[in-house]
Amino acid sequence: MSERIVIDPVTRIEGHAKITIQLDDAGAVKDARFHVVEFRGFEKFCEGRSFREMPVITARICGICPVSHLLASAKATDALLAVEIPDTAKKLRKIVNLGQLVQSHALSFFHLSSPDFLLGYDAEPHRRNVLALAETHPEVAKDGIRLRKWGQEVIETVAGKRIHPAWATPGGVARPLTEDGRDKIWAGLAEALDIAQRTLSWWKRVLEDHQEEARTFGNFPSLFMGMVDEHGLLDHTDGKLRFVSETGEIVKDQIDPADYEEWIGEAVEPDSYLKSPYFKPAGYPGGVYRVGPLARLNVCTRAGTPHADEELAEFRQLGRGAVLSSFHYHYARLIEIVYGIERIAQLLGEPDILSDDVQAVAMRNRTRGIGACEAPRGTLFHDYEAKPGGILTRVNLVIATGQNNLAMNRTVAQIAKHFVNGRKLVEGMLNRVEAGIRAFDPCLSCSTHAAGQMPLRIELIDAAGAIVDVAER
Repeated sequence: MSERIVIDPVTRIEGHAKITIQLDDAGAVKDARFHVVEFRGFEKFCEGRSFREMPVITARICGICPVSHLLASAKATDALLAVEIPDTAKKLRKIVNLGQLVQSHALSFFHLSSPDFLLGYDAEPHRRNVLALAETHPEVAKDGIRLRKWGQEVIETVAGKRIHPAWATPGGVARPLTEDGRDKIWAGLAEALDIAQRTLSWWKRVLEDHQEEARTFGNFPSLFMGMVDEHGLLDHTDGKLRFVSETGEIVKDQIDPADYEEWIGEAVEPDSYLKSPYFKPAGYPGGVYRVGPLARLNVCTRAGTPHADEELAEFRQLGRGAVLSSFHYHYARLIEIVYGIERIAQLLGEPDILSDDVQAVAMRNRTRGIGACEAPRGTLFHDYEAKPGGILTRVNLVIATGQNNLAMNRTVAQIAKHFVNGRKLVEGMLNRVEAGIRAFDPCLSCSTHAAGQMPLRIELIDAAGAIVDVAER
């Protein structure tokens, strides 16, 4: 006798998904589920390819975070070669990964989520977008464009292309950084940092207006996972895995990403093409953990750059242990942007950054290679097995959005139970459910592939099959 609300598709995210909200007989929300409705086939059609092709192929998985797949794949192929890549190549990979972090976080915060913050969750859908934001808050919109542009220019300057660069290779990178390239990145650093700090300032002012969202948008105990160096500092490219609890206690530290299968299991649910990874010692589905900017700030001891460390200290005042609310992914993104800009400046100042020693040459020496890096949305694993001749026999990709899948499902259920009145659909309440997903900034193109436009029609149907209410956009 229950009823169901369907939000299809979820808007202002990268990719296609839907949310179903299940009501009980009294019209109260009983449960909610997040469904990824398109299929990813990269793991299967990469079988039979040479491992040397994989960085170029897998960079095409996504147009928003191609660098993450490029680098995780290159690291997996480094492992197949069994080589230690030159230090300059490591530093250049870090710079490109941080450039992507800046541009992707800017896209998420300014273009996809800030219309909710600045125009309102209850604004008309046709006004709740970046174009309306440009009319009402032109400087904020311009800041988002400038910041994303600088991050993309970092990628282009070092790797040759903004999207899908064929630059990171098995054993290193294809070309060194030039002096002109270094100077070009230097020239934009000050403005980028100024924008990031200015945005953080206004975000902390408006945060008081979103306390209800902070309490209800995925605010629950869970584990958090991210990569840190041997001192506990953020390391998005070459770190080891650390898990912390909701109290901030370190559960497991310095896990080699190559050993991820000992700690991370992957479950499959019948209502989604997105896998559901979990922390193995806690079992399924109890082993919920979160990845991404919120998790990284929860697991690290320090960020490792001056302004980011100051902001991190203030951020941690939001929780007695770990910061639990998924709404604060937005805050964490801004701090990571500051960190990314400052860390790029540090790396550009290294004395060997212009060295042309950027490639180690070897044949395949192992039959399995695992590479990992921190993508904007969280830790990404590429796991390859190859024949002695270098042809791949098995590929497994454990993406960040998948690792947040259990947490996203818990988040939409929590928001729906708090905001949704099952007897009358109101646009703002449904948008808040979607906004809970946007807080995670899921990149479904990493797990799904779809073309064309998908309309949104939400129907409220009673137990007899009659349509009680309809909302369309």
